Amino acid sequence: MVSRTQVIMSTFITISVDEKNANLITDGFDIIKNIEMSLSSYNPKARIYLLNKNLHVEVDDNVYESLSLCKKYYAATDGYFDITVGSITKDLYGFGESERVATPLELQDAKVDIDGLRFNEKEAFIDKGIKVDLGGMGKGFAVDKVADYYKSKGVNSAVISASGDIRCLSVCKMDVQDPFVEDGSLLSFETTKDDLGITTSGNYNRYVESTKNNHLIDPKAKKPQTSFISITLIGELSSSDLDAYATAASVMPTKKTYEFLDALEVGYIIMQSDEEIVISKNIAKYAKNLTVSDTLKKQPRDIKK
Repeated sequence: MVSRTQVIMSTFITISVDEKNANLITDGFDIIKNIEMSLSSYNPKARIYLLNKNLHVEVDDNVYESLSLCKKYYAATDGYFDITVGSITKDLYGFGESERVATPLELQDAKVDIDGLRFNEKEAFIDKGIKVDLGGMGKGFAVDKVADYYKSKGVNSAVISASGDIRCLSVCKMDVQDPFVEDGSLLSFETTKDDLGITTSGNYNRYVESTKNNHLIDPKAKKPQTSFISITLIGELSSSDLDAYATAASVMPTKKTYEFLDALEVGYIIMQSDEEIVISKNIAKYAKNLTVSDTLKKQPRDIKK
């Protein structure tokens, strides 16, 4: 396999393909750069940035498809996936920009309302006070587009990785990151079949001062979640779906999280806030040779299947 890495969408993107298709790696990066220019809320030239700034923008295919998916995710998660938390992630905490801790009063007054977003195939509008943030699904969406392109070119051995969102077109080996050990892993496993997605959502990789002020915002309570340290999903669903559902599951009440995930066709590996690790009963459908890392052996934590 030939691997290359670039920084796109504010994260490290790594694409690995078999040697005979190495010339397609550049095409993969170009696809992701194009999507960034559609979905970024940081790049002043990107369409979502312009929507947040001007309350109106002409949409392209990527924006229309993404916003349509986000409406689907909002309904499927009982409103726990809500991209209008941008009024909190962008305006109050300023994640990735001028970061600070939001006050309880500011959070209470923040405008989070999916009905404040309206769009069609040509244009999108938001109400004053609304900000959209597609960070909960954008990287998964980009990974899907590269995977679809490679499959159209007959590539059947590739790994596309955008931080916590990974697509393996062939069987591959994966590590689940240890939130408490830099470059450490909790568990490793091999996928059981071709074309599986692996997505991890955690409160440990973006926060202000402490993980109590993390980027995973409960849109109903209008504050960061504190029930889960990390949620890893493995499945045949699109990487966009897995990304969005991991984001939503992270901010749900604990009981609802497990009910929601158990109803999906996914396997999961979850570390709760008490550091107990919970592994779904169907994990063998998606992952084999599940191995506890040396780090976890030295610092044991409860594992429940």
